[in-house]
Amino acid sequence: MIADLIRATRTVRRYREDLAIGDAVLRGLVDLARLGGSAGNRQPLRYTIVTDQRLREQVFPCLGWAGYLRDWPGPAEGERPAAYIVCLLDRDRSGAAEKHAHIDLGIATQNLLLGAAEQGIYGCRIASVAPAIKRVLGVDERYGFLLVVALGYPAEQVVLEEGGGDDPVRYWRDKNGVHHVPKRRLDDVLLLPGKTAGE
Repeated sequence: MIADLIRATRTVRRYREDLAIGDAVLRGLVDLARLGGSAGNRQPLRYTIVTDQRLREQVFPCLGWAGYLRDWPGPAEGERPAAYIVCLLDRDRSGAAEKHAHIDLGIATQNLLLGAAEQGIYGCRIASVAPAIKRVLGVDERYGFLLVVALGYPAEQVVLEEGGGDDPVRYWRDKNGVHHVPKRRLDDVLLLPGKTAGE
């Protein structure tokens, strides 16, 4: 059921690095991404799949991990992603629709992550990326960098909980390493005509 899959599709930042993801699986995920809606049907998104270990080791230091966990530099060796899918914008294809590229990107990457979760693979969208990644990947100037989707089989537990208190959106880890993700309550996000949220 789609609702169960959406609830299960959580951001994961620690992986079983020893478990490879097959090329056919990754190509299948990009296939799901490309089927998403696109402004003006311009379809300007392009994807690079990174699985080679040496290249993954060069991509990793370009990435910023978990802004709320300031004392955590990212996954340790052995818990790093087994693959990356790098999302790029083909400026020759985007035209006037370039201003909508991030909407296309959200649709595409959610398709990708839902398809991954259905197979027990989880990921993390990472937009905090050093410019050096373009040199690492040899990206042509024609392509604008959008984000990286890190992927792997999970090595951590992620739980949803109801957000509240002074900071209802800040995720955190408990002493056992369980990652807690608060979500605002439905009544706090649902606006009814003539009312403000929560009324």
